[in-house]
Amino acid sequence: MYVIAGATGNTGSVAATTLLQRGAKVRALVRDPQRGERLRALGAELAVGSVLDPVALSKAFAGARGAYLLVPPDLGTPEPLARGRAIVDAWLAALHSSGVEHVVVLSSIGAQHVEGTGPIKMLHLAERALHAQAIPATFVRAAYFVENWGSALGPAENEGILPSFHQPDVAFSMVATRDIGEMVAEALLDPARRHRVIELAGPSDASPNDVAAILGRILGRDLRTVHVAGDAIVTTLQSFGVSAAVAEQFREMAEALDSGHIAFEHPGSVIRGRTSIESVLRAMLGRS
Repeated sequence: MYVIAGATGNTGSVAATTLLQRGAKVRALVRDPQRGERLRALGAELAVGSVLDPVALSKAFAGARGAYLLVPPDLGTPEPLARGRAIVDAWLAALHSSGVEHVVVLSSIGAQHVEGTGPIKMLHLAERALHAQAIPATFVRAAYFVENWGSALGPAENEGILPSFHQPDVAFSMVATRDIGEMVAEALLDPARRHRVIELAGPSDASPNDVAAILGRILGRDLRTVHVAGDAIVTTLQSFGVSAAVAEQFREMAEALDSGHIAFEHPGSVIRGRTSIESVLRAMLGRS
């Protein structure tokens, strides 16, 4: 039995489906059981609970061989670091009481750094917390999600622009959440003996200008990249209801990615996924 947290999300749903297709038993951890009906129909067992609730997690982990864990985003939280620590504390309490043999954690490119990475700092702390435990763990350090461009699709279609928090001509690694979910499933089926880091990127790196060119080809129009930087990142995010603390984290992350501070720790051993940027964008636009 494998427990999948965030089972109705982008990475969790792929991990759960992949495991079910491979004949494995899956317990999907969901907050809303109605959203888990698709997985139940495929043969998954549902467990209802929050990653912040150690009691619910312990019940979900009972009898499981492995589990997939992640820190789900809360863009409105005024204290993102404290919330992240509470989630990790709940993981540890539940893991110690349940006997799970191996966990796979969704981490991030740049998680090797202590500071200067925005929200990725929490994933560094999560890795350190699990390193201190006797539970074997695999950390999937994923590149920038291709799906993050979803918020720019409206302006691209309606205004002919691609807003970007990153330098238009600076290429960086991106990866589709499908590739992440499939890697999570593979890591659960082939558990680490102690601790293992998997650094994961998509088939090729790309700059925002490259993304604009791909989107323009799909939409049949020329797109112009508009760089949103510095304080404008914070004010833009706050205008959409993101808390000041989270917005500041995103500014730090954007600047660290542009400067190269956020990068893979072992670039020579990065695993490349199969899903192209264009295929993800086409699917999000309904033009696949």
